[in-house]
Amino acid sequence: MFRTALRTLRSHRLRFAMPALAVVLGVAFVTGSLLYGDSVRAAVNRAQSNSQPDASVSITADPADSGPHRLDDTLLRRLRALPSATAARGVVEGGSFLVGSDGTLVGDLFQAAGVNYVPDGSGKDIRYPLIAGRGPRGAAEIAVDRRTAERAGYRVGARVRIVVGGTARDARLVGVFTAHDSRVDSGGTLTAFDTATARRHFAPAPKSYSAITLTAADGTSDAQLAQRAQKLLPTGLRAVTRADLESGAASDGDADKLTTLLLSFAGVALFVSTFLVANTFTMLSAARAREHALLRAVGATRNHVLRMVLTEAALVGTAASAIGYGLGIGVAHLLGSLFDASGAGSADVPPLSAGPLLAAFTVGIGVTVLAAYVPARRAAAVPPVAALRTVQPSTATSLRRRNTIGLIVTAGGALLVAAAVGAPDLLFGAAPLLLIGLIVLTPLLALGVTGLLRSPLTRLAGVRGKLAVENARRNPRRTAATATTLMVGLAMVTAVTVAVTSVNRFDEEEADRSMTSDLRITAVDFGEIGKGTAARVRRLADAEAVTNVIHTYLDLADKSSLAVTAVDPAAVERAASLTVREGSLDRLGEGIAVTEELAAAHGWRLGSRVTGAFTGPGADTAGSRIRLPVVAIYDGPEDLTPALVSDRALPRPAGAEDRPNIDSVLVKAGPGRTAALQEEIRRTLDNPALLVQDRADARATATARTAPFLNIMYAMLSVTVLIGALGVVNTMGMAVFERVREIGLLRAIGLDRGGVGSVLRLESVTISLFGSALGVAAGTAIGAAAVLGQEVVPLVIPWGRTVVFFLASAAIGVLASLWPGRQAARMPMLKAIGADTE
Repeated sequence: MFRTALRTLRSHRLRFAMPALAVVLGVAFVTGSLLYGDSVRAAVNRAQSNSQPDASVSITADPADSGPHRLDDTLLRRLRALPSATAARGVVEGGSFLVGSDGTLVGDLFQAAGVNYVPDGSGKDIRYPLIAGRGPRGAAEIAVDRRTAERAGYRVGARVRIVVGGTARDARLVGVFTAHDSRVDSGGTLTAFDTATARRHFAPAPKSYSAITLTAADGTSDAQLAQRAQKLLPTGLRAVTRADLESGAASDGDADKLTTLLLSFAGVALFVSTFLVANTFTMLSAARAREHALLRAVGATRNHVLRMVLTEAALVGTAASAIGYGLGIGVAHLLGSLFDASGAGSADVPPLSAGPLLAAFTVGIGVTVLAAYVPARRAAAVPPVAALRTVQPSTATSLRRRNTIGLIVTAGGALLVAAAVGAPDLLFGAAPLLLIGLIVLTPLLALGVTGLLRSPLTRLAGVRGKLAVENARRNPRRTAATATTLMVGLAMVTAVTVAVTSVNRFDEEEADRSMTSDLRITAVDFGEIGKGTAARVRRLADAEAVTNVIHTYLDLADKSSLAVTAVDPAAVERAASLTVREGSLDRLGEGIAVTEELAAAHGWRLGSRVTGAFTGPGADTAGSRIRLPVVAIYDGPEDLTPALVSDRALPRPAGAEDRPNIDSVLVKAGPGRTAALQEEIRRTLDNPALLVQDRADARATATARTAPFLNIMYAMLSVTVLIGALGVVNTMGMAVFERVREIGLLRAIGLDRGGVGSVLRLESVTISLFGSALGVAAGTAIGAAAVLGQEVVPLVIPWGRTVVFFLASAAIGVLASLWPGRQAARMPMLKAIGADTE
C-alpha cells in the first residue's frame, strides 16, 4: 500500500503540488511564529539574567505604599556599611532619546533610557564595560551602548544631540560600552551620564536615587542580604532579591502576545488550506474512480482504499511539513526584522527546536489527512461494478441537507453579528459562525449567482461565456470549495479595512476638534515637552500668544474629582477658541473658570468658591487645600474643558517625578504667518522629539498611527489570499485534465486555442469574483458590527478599497487561468478527442 501511494504521488505530482504548497505556507507560518517567539523570549531572558551583574539585592519603593520615599546618600552609606554587602550602588534612570546622524530619533522610544555611569577606582563600571573611550565625567559628556552607536552612526569624540526631559541639547560622546540589557535587546537605547547629571535629569527628588543595589559578600546568600538590609530601611522601602525581581518581571509577555497573534493568522491560513487539499483529493478521487473500482474488483476492501488515500495525504503532509519547517526558519528571521528593531530575536533563531519541529509535522500531517478524510471515504465507497465510471455524481439529497444546514448556521451567524452591535464581545463568536455558515451554503449561492450571470456573460462573450458559466455550475461543491479559499481571506481583509477606515475618520474628527489654535506642539510617543519650550516659542516675533496645556485633577470638598486644565491666563483666550459667557479670563491667575454645564451641575456662579486639593505630579501628599473663586464661565473645545486654572497655581516640582506633564503648547500666529512660524519654531527648538503641527499635520498624524497596523494585517492576511489564489489555479489546472476529451471536441467544432483559453479564463474570473463578493460582503458586515459597537466611532465603508479588492480578484482569476489555459491549448486535437479521463 505504501509503494502504491508513492507511485500515485509520482504520477500525479503536479496535481498534488498546489495543496502541498498551501500546507507548506501554513506550516511555515506556524513554525516561524513559534521560532520567533522562542528566540525573543530567550534573548530577553538572557539579557535580563546578564544585566546588572553586581546586583544581588535591589532597594526600591514599595508599590503598596504611596508615601514619600527617600533613597539618598545617607541610606546608601548605611547600606554600604553592611558586613554582608561588598558594594552598594545608587541607580538613577529615566527616559532619554538619542538623535541619530540623520536627524531622527534612534531606536524604540518606549525602551530608550538614560542611566548613571558609576566608575570604580580605575574609571570603569562593571555594569557597563567600555569597548571604546571612557566614562562620562560632566554634564556635557555621555556614553552609549554599542548597538546604539552603530545604528546612530556615531564614534567616540562625535558631537551628538540628546533629548532629556523634553529638551534637546548637545553633548560629546566620550565612550561606547556593551550592555546586557533587555531594553537594548528589545530595540531601545541606553545613554549613560555621570551620576550628578543623571540625578538632575531623572532623580525623583533632589539628591536621591531611583533604586539602590547591593552586592552580596562571599558566603552570604541574596535572601540573607535582603533580610539584613530590610532592617535598615524606613517604612515604604523594600529589599528584593535578584531572583524575585527576575521571576516577577513579565519579560516575555509581549513575545507571547505577538506569537499568539501570529499563530491565529497561521491558523486561518491552515483552515483555508484544508479546502484546497480537500478539493484536490475530491477531484482526484473522481478522476481515479475506475482505478479504485478495479482495486475493489480484485479484492481490495473499503478500508484498504481508505487507508491508501489517507497514506497519500500523510505523505503529502510529511513532505510539506519538512519544507514548511525549513521555510519557517526564514519566516522567523523575517519576523525578527519586522518586529524586533535590534535584531536580537532574529539573530538567535535556532535551526532545530523540538517544540516548533513537533508542531510543524503535527499540524502539516494532521491538516492534510483531516482534509483528505471525506474524499477518502468517498473513494472507498466506489463499488466494484463502477469500474467503467469515472465520476461519482453527488446526490441531490446530500446537497439539500447541506443547504438546510448552511441556511440555519448562516442565519444564526447573521443574527449574532447584528446582536454584537450592542454587545461587542459576541463578535468573537459571531464572525466565525457567519463564515462557517457561508462556507456550508456556498454551493447553493454558487448555483444562484452563476445562474444570474449566464445571460450577461452569454451576451458579452457569446458561447464562450455560456460554456464558462456552465462549467462553473457543473459541480457547485467544487466551485464553492474554490471560492471559499478566497472568501475567508478577503472577509478578514475587508473587516480590518472597514474598522481601520472608521477609526481613521474618528481620529481625523478628533484631531479637528482638539486643534484649538493655529499651531500645536506635542511630544512624540513616550516623550515629553520641556518646561522651557513655551518660553522659547513666546520670544519669536510671529508668535502672538503661547500657552502650555497641562491636564490635572482637583479633589473637591465633596470627595469628587474635577478634571482641570492649567494654562497661561494671559494667552489662553487668544491662543484657543474660547467664548466667555460671564466674567473675564484676565483674573484666571487668582481663580478658576468653569463651563456653563459644570457651573449648572454644582450650582456655581461668579464669585462662588471652589475648595479642593490638586492631585498628580508635585501635589502635596498631605492634601493641602486651596480656595479658588469662580472668575469666568465659558464655552470651549473639549481639550480645554470643563475647568481652567492658572499654570502658576500648580504645586512646584521637587524632582523629576514631580514635573508636571505638559500635554501640549498652543500657539497663535500673526495674520498669514502660520507656515513661517511653524518652520521658525522647528528651527528654534531643533528637537525631533517634538511635533509642531498645523491642522493638516494633526489630521495626518492621527491617521498615520493606524497605517503600520493595517500594513501588518495586510501582510499577515496576504498568505491566506495567496492560498486562495492557489486554490483557483489548482481547480482550473485539474479541470483541464478532467476535460481532455471535451476540450478536443470544442477544438474540433471550431473553437481555436485562444477560445479555449478564454473559456477557462472566464470561468476562473467568475469563480474568483464570486468568492471575493462573498468575502467582501461578510467582511463588511463583520467590520460594520465592530464599528457600530463603539458609540463614538462613525461607520465608514471604504468603497475605493472595495473596488480594488474586486479588481485584484479579477486579476487573480486571469492569472490563475494562464497555466491551465496554456496546457489546454497545447493539447493535440486528435489525441484529445480520443482520450479518456484518468
